[in-house]
Amino acid sequence: MRNSGVPILGINAGRLGFLAMVQKEEIAVFLQLVLDKKYTISERSLLSLSTFPTIQTTEDIDFAMNEISVSRKDTASMITIETYLNNEFLNSYWADGLIIATPTGSTGYSMSCGGPILTPDVESFVITPIAPHNLNARPLVIPDKTEIRLKVTGREENYLLSLDSRSTTVKNDAVLTIKKTNFNIKMVEISEETFLKTLRKKLLWGEDKRN
Repeated sequence: MRNSGVPILGINAGRLGFLAMVQKEEIAVFLQLVLDKKYTISERSLLSLSTFPTIQTTEDIDFAMNEISVSRKDTASMITIETYLNNEFLNSYWADGLIIATPTGSTGYSMSCGGPILTPDVESFVITPIAPHNLNARPLVIPDKTEIRLKVTGREENYLLSLDSRSTTVKNDAVLTIKKTNFNIKMVEISEETFLKTLRKKLLWGEDKRN
């Protein structure tokens, strides 16, 4: 879809499904709204990945809509992730891993690790450590114009690199560069199912009678 500009209408065939505006039992109703052009477009930013040396398994599809993450592999030991923002050293995260999430992905893996929720139109990314041992490490919101560079070290020679649901094994000597893609994804948004309504529904906000 990356160069087509074709809008996407998400249909929830699973469970939580933040990207899915339509429940499967409501397909006919919402599809008619689309056909009648009673919808708006929500532009979603993505993350791109470049590596040195080149990793063949990520070269063709080198972008992610939700998050790019690094995590330990084949070991119980933590890894160290040296992190640079626009070539300036930020921190060495000693953790099980690190998540770089888009606003769209902020309601996914990042949120489950304690990261903040961003609305889709926020021009930012989130850096969220996974089970950090340095307890003062907290999720960080940064401008989406920032270039992020990661280098991972650990007791094992390899770690796991994931772009959304696609994962590959990477050697410790690789340098990962992450930044915003030069294209967006267009998501169909129906007025009956906006992001804020989806947020309240999925997270059960207001279900507590004391509210």
